[in-house]
Amino acid sequence: MKNATDKAAVLVEALPYIRDFRGAVVVVKFGGSAMEDPARVRSVLQDVAFLECVGLRMAVVHGGGKAITRGMQERGIKARFVHGLRVTCERTIEVVEKVIKGDVNPRLVQGLREFGARAEGLHGEKIFRATRQTGTDPDTGEKLDWGFVGEPGEVDVAPVLALLENNTIPVITPLGMGPDGRVHNMNADVAAAAVARALRARKLAFLSDVPGLLRDPGDPESLLSTVRVGEVDGLIARGVISGGMLPKIRSCVEALRAGVRKVHMIDGRMPHALLLEIFTDKGVGTEIVNTETVNNE
Repeated sequence: MKNATDKAAVLVEALPYIRDFRGAVVVVKFGGSAMEDPARVRSVLQDVAFLECVGLRMAVVHGGGKAITRGMQERGIKARFVHGLRVTCERTIEVVEKVIKGDVNPRLVQGLREFGARAEGLHGEKIFRATRQTGTDPDTGEKLDWGFVGEPGEVDVAPVLALLENNTIPVITPLGMGPDGRVHNMNADVAAAAVARALRARKLAFLSDVPGLLRDPGDPESLLSTVRVGEVDGLIARGVISGGMLPKIRSCVEALRAGVRKVHMIDGRMPHALLLEIFTDKGVGTEIVNTETVNNE
């Protein structure tokens, strides 16, 4: 009897969140090593299907870096990264498209359908207008060019909204159409933030292979449960936010300033982490908020 009572208590705790978030748009970015474990993938997709079933309007943007690397190895192409970004030549972008659009995306769509959700793949080049990403090496001053790597510019959300209005979960690839008419690979974190910003989503959740934002990267117990936008620059200066986390956090800040209410950083390796973060009082990851909205959720 106690077990049944405990289950009922969980549902009662979730009730006000379900009521409050009904009809809200939530963008989920799924990536990292969590995508390599079939059991973890099923757990995440089950959460997304559940959230859609109780009335949230869900959109998924996914990565696929490890699958791309395997695809390149099979074709004898050596992966090369510069400042955390994959250098994407003519041969590499062909692999990226084949793996992301022909393997990773269909598997996620099928997984959602197996849980009873309506889901459709949406190729990113149909909604993202990408600008070619370039930069300057901070040490040498040399101009950097990653090839067919882009940053999301204009986002045409009409195809996304059409699916949401049809109670269908769009599963979006991190690809964009460059100014040269060629498909460009994009950072999936930045792409997800661009979608959330364009949709003015209620929530943006990043599911990856880290528990959240850690004050000490070597100590998983140093999780920062809440970070306000005004604290971000100080955390960068102290090195708490660095490396590959920088573009993600900067995109989060832009999304929040554009109207997204909260950003969540969650460990996709934890079973049902998405449900625990959204539907429980304590949560399990890091939430990033504007100061004025921290107590208004």
